[in-house]
Amino acid sequence: MTYRVCFVCTGNICRSPMAEAVFRARVAEAGLDGTVEVDSAGTGGWHEGEDADPRTVDVLEEHGYSLAHTARQFRPAWFDRLDLVIALDADHLKALRRLAPTPEDAAKVRLLRSYDPAAGHDLDVPDPYYGGRDGFEECLEMVEAASEGLLAAVRDEVEGRAA
Repeated sequence: MTYRVCFVCTGNICRSPMAEAVFRARVAEAGLDGTVEVDSAGTGGWHEGEDADPRTVDVLEEHGYSLAHTARQFRPAWFDRLDLVIALDADHLKALRRLAPTPEDAAKVRLLRSYDPAAGHDLDVPDPYYGGRDGFEECLEMVEAASEGLLAAVRDEVEGRAA
């Protein structure tokens, strides 16, 4: 049975595609790419149909990640097929929980940085869109730091299903 994870930010061109690319690489490295499916979306449809921000693509490629991406808007009907919905900041978390059709669906929504024990109290991944390249590098660092803990949690879920 496939375990499905969807990363969600505002427009699905910066943070969530970056998280998708990094986590997909971690899943492949762990040998779970046939078991765990990874994608991303935005809370809004402003960039629907567009490629990822070129700065996102450049930073990912410079760090060894690949990304083929077209932005899309998150749909409430997707909760049925998703196991985990990862919000990139607190506003996304609130929006997604409001969209959730059931309390069980709302419980699937988590903040990415909650999987990084070193994150402290500020669990938001800042939006790099209006800033310079440094913001995209910072975003990648936060995503990478949280991806290890997220992978451990997903692996536990996957192994729990198999038991």
